[in-house]
Order: sequence, then structure tokens, then C-alpha cells
Amino acid sequence: MKLKFSVLGEPAGKGRPRFRNAGAFVQPYTPEKTVSYENLVRLEYRRQCNDFKFPKDTPLDVRITAYYGIPKSASKKKAQLMRERKIRPMKKPDFDNIGKIVCDSLNDIAYHDDAQIVDAQVRKFFSDDPRVVVTIQEAE
Repeated sequence: MKLKFSVLGEPAGKGRPRFRNAGAFVQPYTPEKTVSYENLVRLEYRRQCNDFKFPKDTPLDVRITAYYGIPKSASKKKAQLMRERKIRPMKKPDFDNIGKIVCDSLNDIAYHDDAQIVDAQVRKFFSDDPRVVVTIQEAE
């Protein structure tokens, strides 16, 4: 079984937990941007993949392709090189934070736990249509 879905908009990475004082102790919390993007990933998965959930004992292979928008400041020549994948994005969010936010979002939705993921790849490109494309399949 192979599932593929897209999350439209600029790629986002997992934010570091924040901490606030709550009286006599410190309380950790997840940044609002991270929570919003995780909810968007869940929503798109459910909408495009019909709530399919891989069995608990299935090892998984996850491929994530992040497409960043071409900056408006890029010259026509540079923008064309970006479209041709000759110039790749070397900017935030980092590839590991993109993978983490997507995989954490899908816990208990696409699979029981992201520990089932035994093979993964995150790639970054430029595009006129910013988005993140996620493919999940059983590992070979």
C-alpha cells in the first residue's frame, strides 16, 4: 500500500518547545505555529487518504519533498535555474525539522507510532507552487 498527499503552502519545521513560569514550576508548551502546521498536516492526510492507518507491526518508508516558493527578488535567470532544480534551497527550516513535524503529526493517524518508520528521505526544491508532498509506503 502506497499513500501520497500534499500540504499546500510554505514548508514549516518543528519548533523547539517553549517554557513559561507557572507559579512554583516551569511548564513546557508547543509554539502556536507548530501546533497549527501539525493540525494542517493531519487534516490534509485525513482528507486525501481517507483515514487509512498502517498496521502496528508494519515497517514504513516515508518520503517528504518540500517545495519552497521562488523568492520575488530572484532574477528571471535565477528563478529559471530554481525551477530546473539547478539551485536548491539552503534555508530554514532544516530538513530534519520538516521531517519531524510531518512524522510527529501523523502519529496515531497514519500509523501507530513514528518508530515504525525504518527508512526516510527529505528533499528540498524551489517551485512556483510551495507545498510539501508526503509519500508513505511499506518498507521493502
